Amino acid sequence: MRDDALRIGGRSLSSRFFIGTGLFPNPFVQKEAIKASGAEVLTFAIRRINLDAVEDDSILQHIEDGAFQYLPNTSGASTAEEAVRIARLARASGLSDWIKVEISADAKTLLPDPIETLRATEMLVKEGFTVLPYISDDPVICRRLEEAGAAAIMPGAAPIGTGLGILNPYNLGLIVEEAGVPVIVDAGLGTASDVTKAMELGVDGVLMNTPVAKAKDPVMMAAAMKHAIEAGRLAYLSGRIARKKYASASSGLEQFILK
Repeated sequence: MRDDALRIGGRSLSSRFFIGTGLFPNPFVQKEAIKASGAEVLTFAIRRINLDAVEDDSILQHIEDGAFQYLPNTSGASTAEEAVRIARLARASGLSDWIKVEISADAKTLLPDPIETLRATEMLVKEGFTVLPYISDDPVICRRLEEAGAAAIMPGAAPIGTGLGILNPYNLGLIVEEAGVPVIVDAGLGTASDVTKAMELGVDGVLMNTPVAKAKDPVMMAAAMKHAIEAGRLAYLSGRIARKKYASASSGLEQFILK
């Protein structure tokens, strides 16, 4: 198979699985699930990290240093200014200059605030960050974020942690069609079939935490999600057959005529 690496912010990634580090029952299961996922990008909320002693933090101390690309997020921010401040702290602490902008407008749905997300993206891009904004599945705001300099755009399939799957495949398809940067589906997926469907729509990767960490067997689910991403990507690249209203035989009648 030809080279199919995912490239973001100057880095080439062989895995299209971005995995969150929260919600696992214990550090051992967390570590084993990350290993089973094959993920190279780990995301976590800055507010859960001890920035005064990053190397000793309970979330990161069980992870091999240098083996992953860290993608800290600004979860908990409600304004662009808060998100920028959090991103600066993460970079100053030596974690990463990659940042997932996550600004919630509503505590009930945790849906992203498009205006503040766009503002934060513009500010952080100017400061040299590799910005991956989490946003709703609106093709227009996704286009604006790309124009603002986002290294990738991360539309949600459904509200965070709901496990509802892809609520609007049409919009996701439009986003993929129009995007000039990688599209990573972030939030709302529940199981492997959701992941495969997302990849078959042409998205470049998937970010998940809850579907893996809260599964009855997180390690097994991480492996399932890994294979689902790979299968969906291969199916997308292969090109599915056209949908037809009526049946067509795989072997024509002439195959059965005796001569």
